[in-house]
Formats: sequence, C-alpha cells, structure tokens
Amino acid sequence: MKYGVYISNYALQGDPNKFLELAVAAENAGWDGFFIWDHNYAGKDLSIADPWITLAAIAARTEKIRIGTTVTPLPRRRPQVVAREVATLDILSKGRFILGVGLGGSSDNDYGRFGEDTDLKARAEKLDECLAILEGLWSGKPFSFSGKHYTIDEVTFNPRSIQRPRAPIWCAGTWPIKAPFRRAARYDGVFPLGEDGNMELDDYADVANYVKKHRGSLKDFDMVIIGVSTGDPEKDSWIDESEALGCTWYVEVMMGDDFDKFFERIVKGHP
Repeated sequence: MKYGVYISNYALQGDPNKFLELAVAAENAGWDGFFIWDHNYAGKDLSIADPWITLAAIAARTEKIRIGTTVTPLPRRRPQVVAREVATLDILSKGRFILGVGLGGSSDNDYGRFGEDTDLKARAEKLDECLAILEGLWSGKPFSFSGKHYTIDEVTFNPRSIQRPRAPIWCAGTWPIKAPFRRAARYDGVFPLGEDGNMELDDYADVANYVKKHRGSLKDFDMVIIGVSTGDPEKDSWIDESEALGCTWYVEVMMGDDFDKFFERIVKGHP
C-alpha cells in the first residue's frame, strides 16, 4: 500500500505557497504521493489555486514523492495543452507525475458557468477522445486524429515524458455506474467515488472484481481508496483491510483552511 495526501485546490485560501510547504513536509515525513484537486470554480467566495502551476513548484522542490491531479476534467481542457503540461511536469519531476482524469463533478461550476457543454454523454465522448489524443501525442511519432469532437492534422509532439510508454493515467468513476470503470480498465488505475460520496469496503471489492473482469488482471494496476484517518490503528484498520481487496493507494482527504492541522497530520506520517 502507498499513502498520499489528497487535497482540495480551494483549501488553504488557495495559497500555492502553503500547498508547496505541505508537499515538502509530506515527502520528508515519508508519504508516497501528493495529489491536488483540479477545480476551476467552486463558489464565488472561494479562492482557488491552479493545480498545474502549483504542482510545477512542488516538482522542482521535491525529489521522491509522486505528484498529480485528482482529477482533471479533461472535457473542459484542450487535449494538446494537457499533453504538453503532463510531459513537462513528468520531465520536471524526473518521472513522478500521475494524471487523474474524469468527467468532472459539478457541471454548473466547472462547465455551465463558462458556457461549456454540460451534457454527460457529450462529456464522456470528449473524455475518451481526449485520452486517445493524449496517447497519440505522447508517442513522439507523427499523429493525426479525426473524431466527433476533435480533429488533429499530423503533428509530432516532443519531448516525450520520462515514464514509458507515458505517465500513468488514473480514471475516476462513480460506483456503481459501470462505464467509467470499463474505461479505467484500459488504463493504469481507478479512482472510485460513491454516489453519496461514500464507499464501503464491499464496494471496493466489487470495483476490483469488475475491473479485473474487463482487464483480465489487476497486475500493474492501481486502485485508490480515500478517507480520513484517526491516528488510532484499530479504528483505521479498514485501510489495511482495503489492501487485501485490491487497493494499492490510500489518500488522506484534506479540505478547509486549517494549515496547522494539515501540517501536524502530515508530519506525523502516514497511517
């Protein structure tokens, strides 16, 4: 099991300096990953840090900890821009970047308020096309694409990321909706969420079995479980139990503006 920090990008008054300080502390305390949410708008009174610029600073100040977005709503991004950003961050971090992708949670905040398409079917189509484009651009070979939503005349993108064949891709999905988990089975990991925000251990077992059915094996595949630990090994035993079900990463949820609380939790080390 690996352990990571899973922090909202509208936490800490959106101050990227505080995110950077927490990430450095997490690496020093032995955490394995530091992952930032990717929202563009979450309410008129909330300050939000850009996760990509913040992760660039973290990549430059750390050496071992994995970093990434959890999750980037690809349908509201230009795939060619994301391709450049991911390759650059992977090089800057010397091969430590993980890309989390999904449809995006709030269609009103991240989509509708900016005139973006809120239709779930269209967003799913765009997500699949974006993923195909990312893989093609990251190949370092001449690439063209003609889809329903995107068209690319022949281009060659370089430099490539350090990781081969590309940076890992984790796909988010709301269980028990099945389509996102079939998508995840084609990539490197899954980030399951519950319809009411909660997942039980039995749900993770069901996700693992469903992905295995479509993938054939869970070898070299990550499944992420999220939660808030208590610091009491007995009360936190569910984290160890999740590993037996196929979970490979536990990420600690951090929301709000209490920097001192987050810092204290991080320096104590992972559960």
